[in-house]
Amino acid sequence: MVTKNLVRKALDKVLVPGVMRNLIQMNLVRSIEIKGGEVKITLASTAISAQSQDWLRDKVITVVSELSEVKEVVVDLVEVKPKELNQIQSIIAVMSGKGGVGKSLVAGLLAVAFARDGKEVGVLDADITGPSIPKMFGLNVHPAGNETGILPILSKSGIEVMSMNLLLPNEDEAVIWRGPLMSKAITQFWEEVLWGKLDYLVVDLPPGTADAALTVLQTLPLSGVVEIFTPQELTGMIVRKAVKMARKLDVRVLGVIENMSYLLLPETGKKLEVFGRSKGDEMAKASEAPLLGRLPIDPQLAKLCDEGNIERYSSDALSQIFANVGAALNESK
Repeated sequence: MVTKNLVRKALDKVLVPGVMRNLIQMNLVRSIEIKGGEVKITLASTAISAQSQDWLRDKVITVVSELSEVKEVVVDLVEVKPKELNQIQSIIAVMSGKGGVGKSLVAGLLAVAFARDGKEVGVLDADITGPSIPKMFGLNVHPAGNETGILPILSKSGIEVMSMNLLLPNEDEAVIWRGPLMSKAITQFWEEVLWGKLDYLVVDLPPGTADAALTVLQTLPLSGVVEIFTPQELTGMIVRKAVKMARKLDVRVLGVIENMSYLLLPETGKKLEVFGRSKGDEMAKASEAPLLGRLPIDPQLAKLCDEGNIERYSSDALSQIFANVGAALNESK
C-alpha cells in the first residue's frame, strides 16, 4: 500500500536544480494526497526557473510512479514566498564593533564545524560592502532563481551561502551604497532567499553598530550573537559597545571569542602572545557571557582561506569553540 511516508522517501531522491539539495530539505513539498492508486503532489515553484520546473515535474512523476500500487501521479506547482518555506532552528550572528578582528573567519569556521557535525547549515553574508565569505569557500558562481526568490550557492561540503559578491558581475566590484540600501539587501537575503530547512544559519555581520547590524538584530529571529575581539585594548573597548547594543535590543550574547590570541611556535609548542596578554577572561566578564574560546594565528588557516578551502581546516581550538557554542545555544532554549 502506498503511503505519504513512502512518497516522501521517494522525493528524497529528487534534487532541486541550482542548489542540489532535495525537495524535502528545501521544504518545497506543500502537500501529498493519495486516493486509491492516484497520487497528487503539490510543490512550491519558488526560485526555480520555468525550464527546471518542467524537469522537476517529470522527475517527481518518474520516481513516485516506481512505487508499488501507484497508477497515476499528478504534480501541481504553486508560487510561495521563500520566507513562508524557510524553517531554521537556530540563527547565530557573528559581530564586533570593529573591523579586521576576524568576524567572517569565525562565521565561516562555525558553519564548517556545524556541517562537519552532520547539521544542515547556511551562511548569510550581511557584510554588503566587504563580503569575504565566498572567497573563503571558493565560490564564484551566480545564484539561480526567478521572480519569486533566489537559490543560495552550495559549498563543497554542502553549506548554503548567500553573499553580495555572488551577485556582482566581478568579485572585485565595489558596492557604493548608503545605509538604507544595505539594510534592504540584508532584508532581501533573509526574506527572498530560499534557505529551506536548516539546523543553523550563521550571519556574518559588518563591523560597527550602524544600520546593517541594527537591521539584522531587529529583523532576524536570532538565537544569539557571538562577539569577536582581538587582544588589543582598543578592540576590547569597541566590542563592549557592540555587546551593549545587543543587550539593548534584547538579543542574547552567547559568548565571546578571542581571535589572533596567540601564535603557536612549532619548535617548542609555546604560545607567543603577539598582540599582548590575552583579554579573554576580562572580555567575558565585561560581556557577562562565557569565553567560548581563543583562536590562534594560524598560517595554515590563512593559506586555506586564500585558496577557498576553509572547509578543510580543523584544530583543537575550533573543536573547543564549536562545543562551547553548542552548549551556549542549548542553555538559551
